[in-house]
Amino acid sequence: MTALLYALGFVLFFLGILASIGLHELGHMIPAKRFGGKVTQYFIGFGPTVWSKHVGETEYGVKAIPLGGYVKIVGMLPPGDQYDPDDLEYDEQGSPVLKVRKSNTGLFTQLISDARAAEWELVRPEDTGRLFYRMPWWKKVVVMAGGPSVNILIAFFIFWGVFATYGTKTEEPVAGAPIVATVSECVIPYTEDGRACTKDDPASPAAEAGLKPGDRIVSFNGTPIEDWEQLRAAIRANDDGTAVLVYERDGKELTGRTSTTVEARPTSGTDATLHQVGFLGISPKTHVVTTTGGPFYTVEQMGTMTKQVVQALGTLPVKVWGVAEAIVGVKDRAADSPVSIVGGGRIAGETVSHRGFPLTEKVVFLLMLIASFNFFIGMFNFVPLLPLDGGHIASALWEAVRRALARVRGRPDPGYVDAAKLLPIAYGFAAVLLVMGVVLIIGDIVVPVHLTT
Repeated sequence: MTALLYALGFVLFFLGILASIGLHELGHMIPAKRFGGKVTQYFIGFGPTVWSKHVGETEYGVKAIPLGGYVKIVGMLPPGDQYDPDDLEYDEQGSPVLKVRKSNTGLFTQLISDARAAEWELVRPEDTGRLFYRMPWWKKVVVMAGGPSVNILIAFFIFWGVFATYGTKTEEPVAGAPIVATVSECVIPYTEDGRACTKDDPASPAAEAGLKPGDRIVSFNGTPIEDWEQLRAAIRANDDGTAVLVYERDGKELTGRTSTTVEARPTSGTDATLHQVGFLGISPKTHVVTTTGGPFYTVEQMGTMTKQVVQALGTLPVKVWGVAEAIVGVKDRAADSPVSIVGGGRIAGETVSHRGFPLTEKVVFLLMLIASFNFFIGMFNFVPLLPLDGGHIASALWEAVRRALARVRGRPDPGYVDAAKLLPIAYGFAAVLLVMGVVLIIGDIVVPVHLTT
């Protein structure tokens, strides 16, 4: 039964991501067609074709490797300086015969030339007015932004549904003077949190002061304590100074004396940066607080997620390198390391098959996992580098700026931005993405991130 539930979770997550990929590609195809562009292919997956069907001028299908998708929009690349775009001739099959005006020398020049030739093999005489590169810049932006925007919208509606019904649940300290929930027996570095105390670990200041679970802290160094945040701030500001604690136990008021120790700790739950602060070694009694909200609350939460995603993108290469080190056994895989669709599927499987989770929480977790993947995919595709959608958007925006500047200065129209000239960079970046993707997939198989309970 557990194996069946695991497989169900994996399949449901995988189908959710495949549906998201299909909708992403529709986000490109629909506006491209509405603007008069020619779309010859719409595929989910890569590699050998499993199934396809022609509807009108577009071939719809599924390929064998379900790790992405694509739509083929004719005329993404302009003819370029080495061809004469105003003197095109067509062969008997209707394909353009590109006349070379300059010799193609050098690896990159030949690479760009070959890419143009492959692109223009699909162009027919009647397609001249339908080529993507000839569209106004704003139409190009709409077409290329359509895909990742769909992913973000998927995430938004899933988040909204969860926030409006299930809500967000957080553990917050009980109101009033803090009640001690746990007392650390020893001082363990934050980076080693979770391990047991050893004989070499010093006793925690809280243990030395005689604190026990259930004690209510009423003052710290003579200052009355009203809530946990006040006590927490006082402890952290105390560095390694003397700490006199007055607390209530069984209706009696007792006093404990100790000295806080300086430890590297994060300043808040949203900031993982470690700072040297005073440490006592207690945690407060908490209760679960449920917060629900509508679309504005969802936008607010996604604003916070955006900051986290930007930070994650900045550290992605380093974290992927950490996964590579874990694969070869140099170190353990970090719990917060990125995962591929395979890793997401494994986490979904573990969630659905976990006996300790109620059905509602399993459904919510699975929805949030799919929404989080969609949000990351959407944000990642807006990175302004080819071959990502953001690279095409950046090219279109630069085209608008360049033409506007030319008009203001009274200079001739500089024409379309030639994205083909960036292909060497695009191929290099694509190779990096491919390597990172392979590393994550292997890591999710060999040293997977498991569900934290």
